[in-house]
Amino acid sequence: MAATPESLVKYDRPVLVNKKPAEKSGQPTSAAADAPRQGIQEILNRTFPPREWMEGDQVWWQQVSSAPVTGADVVGLAELLDRKLLQSQARETGLCPRRRELYSQCFDELIRAVTIQCSERGLLLLKVRDDIRRTVAAHQTLYESGMFFGVRRALLAEVDGIDRRKTSSEMEEEKQQLRKQVQELRADIEAAKESNDERRRVKSEEREEEVEMLKSLNQQLKSKLEGMLSA
Repeated sequence: MAATPESLVKYDRPVLVNKKPAEKSGQPTSAAADAPRQGIQEILNRTFPPREWMEGDQVWWQQVSSAPVTGADVVGLAELLDRKLLQSQARETGLCPRRRELYSQCFDELIRAVTIQCSERGLLLLKVRDDIRRTVAAHQTLYESGMFFGVRRALLAEVDGIDRRKTSSEMEEEKQQLRKQVQELRADIEAAKESNDERRRVKSEEREEEVEMLKSLNQQLKSKLEGMLSA
């Protein structure tokens, strides 16, 4: 069996494919009985894109599970989260990327479970998750900018202190070194700015895709409702 990335989100077993997943026939269809599950699976695959990777000359494919969630599954998820937090030595307080990643995966698994029961609630939780991520990204950008600004001010203050206590020759040598550090920090700031611009562009594209997905879902629900009313 091919190895898959570790995640708290529940996925189906990986399958070996010889063509693109979109062309896969999947399990035999049984008409109306399988239609609701296929609709849920489609929404789940849009929310959590299927994994695809190469292992040797074989292509493996894995999609998120559409199996209903029981109370025991939720208890198991909580225990698994606690265990992974302990194994990764995540900090209980303060900023901790590993802890944030594990809780993000846990929230994704809850979104998957809610989506299976009610797709509208799942999509609403998806919007909440994306807004939280945007907020965290914005705070991270402010933190990084503030950190660079603080370091630069500290360096400039150190330059001023050197001016007052060093001889001119010693001061000039250290000033050159500090100026080089300031230039390096400016380069880091520019790199961080470019990275932030790219993240904003990616988030903008994700929002546009989400809007299109919601429009598509709304049209499907509208057609379904009209069909039920005309029946």
